[in-house]
Amino acid sequence: MHDMSSTRTSYDLVVLSGDIGGTNANFALIGKKGGTFTLLFDRHYRTRAEPTLVSALEKFVLEAARECPGIAPELCCISAAGPVIGRRIELTNAPWSIDGAEVESHFGFRTLLINDFTAISYGVLLLDPRDPEELLRLPHTDGSLPDPKPGVRVVIGAGTGLGYGYVVKIHDRTEAFASEGGHVTLPVYDEVSRALQSWLAERMDFVPGAEAAVSGIGISNIHEFFYSRMGCREGLNAEILRMDGGARPALISANAEADPVCAATMDMFVRLYARVAADAAATFLPSGGVFLAGGIAAKNEARFLEGQRFMETFEKSYRGHIRSILCATPVMIVKDYAISLYGAANAAVMNC
Repeated sequence: MHDMSSTRTSYDLVVLSGDIGGTNANFALIGKKGGTFTLLFDRHYRTRAEPTLVSALEKFVLEAARECPGIAPELCCISAAGPVIGRRIELTNAPWSIDGAEVESHFGFRTLLINDFTAISYGVLLLDPRDPEELLRLPHTDGSLPDPKPGVRVVIGAGTGLGYGYVVKIHDRTEAFASEGGHVTLPVYDEVSRALQSWLAERMDFVPGAEAAVSGIGISNIHEFFYSRMGCREGLNAEILRMDGGARPALISANAEADPVCAATMDMFVRLYARVAADAAATFLPSGGVFLAGGIAAKNEARFLEGQRFMETFEKSYRGHIRSILCATPVMIVKDYAISLYGAANAAVMNC
């Protein structure tokens, strides 16, 4: 929600949130009033067009002051892909690094740095399971929609890669934790998916991790596997393979209704995503729910729902008591694309 008319006195606190990726540097002013966070002003810049984070922030702060007079941030939280070491994040896909002490010294507001998926994990705390604009609840195969309960929340996000995090409440403190769970062994489930695993292992010199198939990169990998397996040597699929890897997933998804290679690709992607989520549910017992973040699930929700493709695969287990746990676990697709910015604001409030 945007609110361009409010003044600083309308809010208990204003936070400058940032989400830095290899392509875009996204910033927003987020106003907090009680337990509600409101997006007041946002801008998006090309990361590689900015010489430093400080210069990008200077541009944003000037534009915000011009467009939102009287509203100045007191806290800042910047999220980015990569581990936080001390007060720095070294970006591997951008021309500059992030230094929290430098930002704090230059602008004068307290500054927190967090991993990008930690921001998403803090963001899910603000979402309302009853609001279909924020979350799509996936019905179980018996039609039930279990309500989230107090307890662990697991966040899994297939985007360019596979993000993974979890949120735990201990006494009165709620904290989000980063994880490298996206690199657990790929959870294959039948003869064809085991063939994919072997095909990937030959390329990677070891058993592949989940991200190798459950991600945008993974969609490209699965597509190439089926292309080699199904004997199609010209036409649409050959054209897809000639494209840059980052452009392939959207085209594969867009053609999944009409093309058998693309259809097989997206079917396996969704089912492997379900197995990753099921393994997470068995590991963490997330009574608060499993949240599917990242853009791919939100853009392909019909394919997740169709024939209960996702949930039918999610609920399977070789043990009856694990099936019972899976059938009682709420699963939701995150639909709010601004969740990283809201989550960074929430992290700042809870940790600064």
